[in-house]
Formats: sequence, structure tokens, C-alpha cells
Amino acid sequence: MKLFDPESPMMIALGKLADVIICNILFVLFSLPVITAGASLAALYTCMQRLVEDDARDEGLIFQTFWWAFKENFRQGTLLWLICLGAMAFLGAYYWITQSMGGGLGRMYQVTFFLLVLLFLFGFMYVFPLQARYRNSVRNTLRNAWLMSVAALPWTLLALALVVAALFLTFYMNRDMNTALYIWAVGGFGIVAYLQSFFFRLAFRKLSPEQLKPKKEQAEGAIFTDEEHRTEDLMVSESSFSDPNWNRREDLFPEEKKKPVKRRRS
Repeated sequence: MKLFDPESPMMIALGKLADVIICNILFVLFSLPVITAGASLAALYTCMQRLVEDDARDEGLIFQTFWWAFKENFRQGTLLWLICLGAMAFLGAYYWITQSMGGGLGRMYQVTFFLLVLLFLFGFMYVFPLQARYRNSVRNTLRNAWLMSVAALPWTLLALALVVAALFLTFYMNRDMNTALYIWAVGGFGIVAYLQSFFFRLAFRKLSPEQLKPKKEQAEGAIFTDEEHRTEDLMVSESSFSDPNWNRREDLFPEEKKKPVKRRRS
């Protein structure tokens, strides 16, 4: 196999990396108004899940897919994002209160604060991947996110550890804030979301198919199916073979119609 063959492993990997970078830049640009960050996150995970499923091989589709997913998830993704922002504001106020408290009571509340943060992060990691993949109500999406974080605890911990490791390498080990921000602006969010999608793919199997409706609408030319929870649309065309009595219909072969039998007169 030639090194620069479009179907070679190296070229496929480079193509995926280019798609990740494109999606990352689109995510940053579409998140600048802040309030649109939820729809942008859902669009990012839509594209990353397609790449993980190896359904993004066609050239020139990644931008169309991102734009389609952003519009598709704008209303519900924005609402989910506002709910998450409210939870973050509550945690911030809770932290400020615990810091103002002293003694053993203050330390106890600080422990509860870190537990609440951990619980929030567990569910937050699944909210937008679920919104990207499944059609559901806001309430059920939030409920499934936190239920899944517990049901698929090993994958949840790995996904969270991935985020912590990425932040540690870019901000703590690097010590150059401008370089760290550049890395995240160009590819950090996309790379983390892409790697997390491998864990989320395994975690999705924990949910019951009855609770979920896979999103079947696509950007033109895109391919994205859910192997575990897909629904099949059976198309039946009008033909003689759709009739169970097709082989007994006389109008199919008129030349072979049986001649009427004349009764003999007695």
C-alpha cells in the first residue's frame, strides 16, 4: 500500500485530525456569544461521534454536519446549557459560603461542596453527547445523563480523567498561558471530545433502547447511525411481489388464463 494513498491508515488519520481541528475552530467561534455554547457543544459531539463511528470519510461534509447539528440542537441545547450555567452559579455561591465559614462546620461543608462538584461533572459530561445522539426531552436527557454516569462508572471516570490530564498538560506542565489557550482554541476541545466519544460509545449501551430515539435526520450526504439503538424504516414498493397472492393473479399472465369448462347438458 502506498504511503500517500487516500485509503492508507496514515492518510485516514490525518484526514480525521483535520476534521477534528475544523470542528474545534467552529466550536470556539460558535461559542463566543456564550449563550450558544450548548448548541455548539452538541454539534461538536455530533461530529466527533461520527468520526468515531468512521462515518465521516466523505470530504467536505464536516462543516455541513456541524452547521446542521448546531441548528438541530439550538433550542434544546441552549436550554440545557442555561440549566448547567445555573448549576455552576449555585456551586460558585455555595463555595463562597463555605469559604466564609470557619471551624469544623466549615470544613464539613467544603467536603460536601467537592462532592457536589464531582456529581455535577459526572452528569455534565454526558448531557451534550446524549443531546447530540438521541432525541429526547430536556428532563429525560438530564436524568439519563446522571443515571448513565453511575451505570457506566468506569467509562465516566476515564472520561473525567482525560479532561483532567489534558488540563494538567496544557496549563500546569506548560506554564505558558498563551500557548495553552492557543492549543485549546485550535484543537484541544475537539481532541478531548473525540477521545471521550470512544468511552461514551461504550457507555451508551447501558441505556434502554425504549428510552431513546436516535436522530435520523442528516446533513446532506452524511452517514450517522446508532448501531445499538437504531430503528429501521422498511420501504415497500408497489409490485406484484408485495401481493401474497401474486402467483395466483390471473391478470399477470393473461395468455395462461384457464378456459372456462363447459358443462355438459344432461
